[in-house]
Amino acid sequence: MEQKERRVGTISRGIRCPIIRQGDDLATIVSESVLAAAESEGFALRDRDVIAVTESVVARAQGNYAHVDAIAADVRAKLGGETVGVLFPILSRNRFAICLRGIAKGAKKIVLMLSYPSDEVGNELVSLDKLDEAGVNPYSDVLTLEKYRELFGVNKHEFTGVDYVEYYGNLIRESGAEVEIIFANRPQAILPYADHILTCDIHTRARTKRILKAAGAKVVCGLDDILVSSVEGSGCNERYGLLGSNKSTEDTVKLFPRECTGLVLEIQAKILEATGKHVEVMVYGDGAFKDPKGKIWELADPVVSPAFTDGLIGTPNELKLKYLADNDYKDLSGEELKKAISESIRAKQSDLVGNMASQGTTPRQLTDLIGSLCDLTSGSGDKGTPVILVQGYFDNYTN
Repeated sequence: MEQKERRVGTISRGIRCPIIRQGDDLATIVSESVLAAAESEGFALRDRDVIAVTESVVARAQGNYAHVDAIAADVRAKLGGETVGVLFPILSRNRFAICLRGIAKGAKKIVLMLSYPSDEVGNELVSLDKLDEAGVNPYSDVLTLEKYRELFGVNKHEFTGVDYVEYYGNLIRESGAEVEIIFANRPQAILPYADHILTCDIHTRARTKRILKAAGAKVVCGLDDILVSSVEGSGCNERYGLLGSNKSTEDTVKLFPRECTGLVLEIQAKILEATGKHVEVMVYGDGAFKDPKGKIWELADPVVSPAFTDGLIGTPNELKLKYLADNDYKDLSGEELKKAISESIRAKQSDLVGNMASQGTTPRQLTDLIGSLCDLTSGSGDKGTPVILVQGYFDNYTN
């Protein structure tokens, strides 16, 4: 009997789950939720389907939380407890404010150095147009708080309405530390003010640390060096420290998940046992995409996926259908065109780097692509779908 042609490609489904609490058996909950959804909605699992679990429920099940006092104790121990230079934090009540409270509680004075015109992920402190008008060069000019206010006044965040300069300054003072705020983009600009430095950037942190150490800073830590081990029973993250943390309460943060390779392998095994299908499994956080209106890059986590099964290693290896249709087979149409393109796909090389027919397919990491799809599917609000099932992602025109 001839197999019926499939009429759909990739499908991304949000899977409803119970509310996850600390200590829950997450592998069982995820597996049972996916299987229940398949039965309820009348679809079947297939080999190479992807089950993705949001990092927040993984960290919650692990109980990976830390109080601001634990952050303060670690900052005090590692940076001396006197004047601490805090570099390049992102502007976020959810991502950084509670961390900053802990940092300030662990020092007598904070010299806060903000990058401008925006933070690392695109939150603006001042527009490029205003910089141009003022004749300020952000690559070389260091601005005091007074100069910033004189030139640019108050600049509230477009979406949150928060003046982060005032907000962070007040937060530091309320936490018991003095504060001085400057604006600069060269890491070494902090050194006339402080030589014990906590750099808070995410994706540029290795370069920032290297520059500061070479310029003579006495102590240099990153957020990824704070809470790498438990402080008086707190949660921790051995690899990323405070990076990837989120606000939990006014006094606690939920840290990025600790080692969770065992979790994805266990879910994979449970689905194989239940269905005979070999699925891939990943944990995902922020997607890797940019909002064109607000110019904000979504990725405030250190990575999109902290754990995934082996079938998700690598990048796509795809041919561009429109290139084949417009070039190699421009004189064909209908069934003849379909057959020719299908044969090209079946015969494609295992590595298409440099092949003109693959141009424009943008070889990003599979986990970054699929994790971004999952983040957009689950959202960050009240959808109640912390698990995403992606089907057909590895299909092509011939399937």
